[in-house]
Amino acid sequence: MLVQTEYDRERYGPRSFRVPGHLDWLGKGLQPRWLGMETGDCTVAIEPSIFQGQGADERNRFLAGARQRGELALAVTTIGDVNDDPTHHSLFPAGASVDLGVQYTSVYGRRLPTGTRPEIVPGLSAADRDLAIRLLSRPPDAPWWALELTSVRLSRGGGYGGEIHEPEGELHPILVDTLGKPVVAAWTSPAGDQRWYILPAAPPWTNVLGWLVERALPEYVPNALRRARSPHFDDPDLRTADELAARRALDDLEARYAEEKLRIEEELREAKDRAEPVRYGLLYGSGTELVRAVAAVLNAAGLRTVDLDDTVGTKSADLLVDGEGSTHRLVEIKATGGAAQENLVSYLQRHLKTWPQLRPDRPVTGGVLVVNHQHKLHPSERTAQVYSRPEFVAALPFTVLSTVALFNWWRTENWADIREAILGDEPFGEAAVAVEPATPRSNTDAAAVPLRRRWWSKAARMS
Repeated sequence: MLVQTEYDRERYGPRSFRVPGHLDWLGKGLQPRWLGMETGDCTVAIEPSIFQGQGADERNRFLAGARQRGELALAVTTIGDVNDDPTHHSLFPAGASVDLGVQYTSVYGRRLPTGTRPEIVPGLSAADRDLAIRLLSRPPDAPWWALELTSVRLSRGGGYGGEIHEPEGELHPILVDTLGKPVVAAWTSPAGDQRWYILPAAPPWTNVLGWLVERALPEYVPNALRRARSPHFDDPDLRTADELAARRALDDLEARYAEEKLRIEEELREAKDRAEPVRYGLLYGSGTELVRAVAAVLNAAGLRTVDLDDTVGTKSADLLVDGEGSTHRLVEIKATGGAAQENLVSYLQRHLKTWPQLRPDRPVTGGVLVVNHQHKLHPSERTAQVYSRPEFVAALPFTVLSTVALFNWWRTENWADIREAILGDEPFGEAAVAVEPATPRSNTDAAAVPLRRRWWSKAARMS
């Protein structure tokens, strides 16, 4: 196979850093053509140029040859310069561009901060996904450029204004940054006869050459491999019956895998959509958002909740929880960005005292104070208990429950501990808040241990 490359290390010196001259072309089954050599029969253009004397004639002959053969013109080019100073401060950040050789069309690249870690775009072709995986092997501090097609404004008489020419073709993302901007992409021409891959400067060229031979050419320019009788090309017209059967079985397996993967990914998205309001509400929420999250957890544990703001107004606790028989609990829910003040307990005490006047028909047998304390911190950084003063904790007349402990029970579906924390006959201290691994426990095993003993042994493990 023949490859057109823009620079020749031997003849053109330092500029050849874009395509190193020491690559093992022949080992990959490739024969490079440099400036001044015939390129009409090349199958890939690497770093083609549009400038006269620097590769424009060679690029044009490459494109004309591909058109004549009715093949896709495949090109690989890089953007940016690894030697740019990323710390340079300017009102106009340094960028780079790649001219695609089509009038008014180029790709602009803005250098991203050091440490950017791109992600693979879902639904790629096999060849493009393989390229993405190979490029992710670059060093962690390797630079990336955010890519976009740019329009051109033609001024009139040297002044402002003028006609705007929108770029032609389409840019297909392959790797994207955390904001969804492409950092590796393939540009296709409007006629669909050209496909240019735009890579960051100084890619792993050996990997790129391997990708061209093993994945890109078989997918996009298979006739080139046929002509070259390449050992990397599995010609479907020459397969035996056994090979065809094995290939069909492999294709069927991959299709089933893809279908199953899509189904599971959809289940994961739905699970995240259901979980996120509860997770965020419990760990970082306040007000109505927090109350709704607590109610959702208690409902999931099989408890029926009544929002008291809707029934008796704000003069009582937040939730009324109905247990089995005549067991009812008031649940007061509070949030604080810092350490919880001890006077939060007085809110529930007052509500328990005034409840008989509000609803004498539904007597309560106690209450629970749920506190989302230190919610400005990550749960792993919060103190292990809402309250830590021993004398105060020992005198608590009801359970004080941390939202993180409630969260841990909920995410592991430990419904027994949730129910006993809310409906238990006696207060059982405070909930520790350390985030534990999501390992579901057996509800029957949990219920077999007396409440007070189980709670304090759990607190010891968590702290």
